[in-house]
Amino acid sequence: MPITVAALRETATAERRVAITPEVAKKLHGKGVRVLLERGAGASAGFPDALYADAEFANAASVLAQADLLACVLPLDDAVYGQLREGSVVVGQLRPYGAAARVEALTRHRLSAFALELLPRTTRAQAMDVLSSQAAVAGYRAMLIAAEASPKFFPMLTTAAGTIRPSRVLVIGAGVAGLQAIATARRLGAQIEGYDVRPETREQVESLGAKFLDLGVSAAGSGGYARELSVEERAAQQQALADHLKAIDVIVTTAAVPGRPSPKILSTAMVEGMKPGALIVDLAAEGGGNCELTRAGERVDHGGVTILGPLNLPAGAPLHASEMYARNVYNFVELLIRDGGLQPDFSDELVAKSCVAHAGEVRFQA
Repeated sequence: MPITVAALRETATAERRVAITPEVAKKLHGKGVRVLLERGAGASAGFPDALYADAEFANAASVLAQADLLACVLPLDDAVYGQLREGSVVVGQLRPYGAAARVEALTRHRLSAFALELLPRTTRAQAMDVLSSQAAVAGYRAMLIAAEASPKFFPMLTTAAGTIRPSRVLVIGAGVAGLQAIATARRLGAQIEGYDVRPETREQVESLGAKFLDLGVSAAGSGGYARELSVEERAAQQQALADHLKAIDVIVTTAAVPGRPSPKILSTAMVEGMKPGALIVDLAAEGGGNCELTRAGERVDHGGVTILGPLNLPAGAPLHASEMYARNVYNFVELLIRDGGLQPDFSDELVAKSCVAHAGEVRFQA
C-alpha cells in the first residue's frame, strides 16, 4: 500500500495556514504517495477542497487513523497524538522547547516526530528551512503594520501644501525577517536604516539600499546567531542606541533566539527618550519582546510612543506563507521516504538533529 501523508485543519488561535497545499499534494501524488486531508483544511489559506485534485478528504478522526505521516504548521493538541497509530511520523513546527508534556506524549505513543525549526542552518537545509520562509513573511507584514499604524507617511511627498519629509525607519536585527522588513520599508519610500550586532550583516543591509547603523559593538557568534554581549559591551551599545533613537520615527525589532526569551534591546528609558508619535513594532513579542514595554498581542501607549506586539504574523498572509511552508515540508519528507516506505536515516544530520522523539525514545535535547 502507498504511504499516506496527511494534514488536519489547524486549530491554533488565528492560525490560517495549511501544511499541504494543492501544489505539494500534486507532487506527493506524483511520487506514489496518497494524500489525505481533513475537509476544509486549506480553506482559510485560500485553498478550498476543490483545488486539491490529487488528495482525498475525510473527517479528522479518520485522517488520524489512516495517517502514516502527519504534517502540521503548529503543534497539535497533545491529546491528538494518541489518535495516531504507533510508529506514525509527525512533521512540523513542534516547538519542543519548554514543552515537556508534548515531548512526553509523542514519546509515549511511540511516534517519530521531527521539529523543522530544529534543522541545522546549513546550505543543504535551506529548501526545508521553515524559520527562514516564515520569517520572510513576518518581516514583510511587520513593516506593513508599521506603515499603517504610524501617524506619518513613509515616503517623501511633494504637494501643493508643501513637502513632507520621509519617515526615518530603523530595523533592529538583520536576519531573514529584518532584511525583508528593510526591503519592504525601502519599497514604501522610507529613509531606512538597519542594525545588527553581527558585523557581517552590514553588506546585506546595504545591498538593500539601507544604511547600516554602526554602534561600535560586535557580537558575531556561531551558527548564524549572535553571541551574548558582555556587561560593558551591552552598556556601550545601549547608550549609543539610545542617543540614535531620538530621531527615529518607526522601529521594527526582529531579534529572537529559538528556545530562549527574546533579548531586551529597547529599555523603558530609551522609549521615553523617543519623540512623540514614534512607533515600535516588536516582532519578537511572542518570546517576551525586544522592548521592555512590549505586551504580546497588545498595543501599549507610553509617553506618546506606541508599542505593538503582534503575534503569528505569517498567518496573516496565509496563501503565500502556506505555499512556502508546504514546499519546506515536502523537501524534508523526501528525506524520510526510501524504497516506498518511511525510513528515517539518522546518519543524515538533517534527520537526526530535527528529531524530537523516535520509537519511544526522547531525541530532543533542550
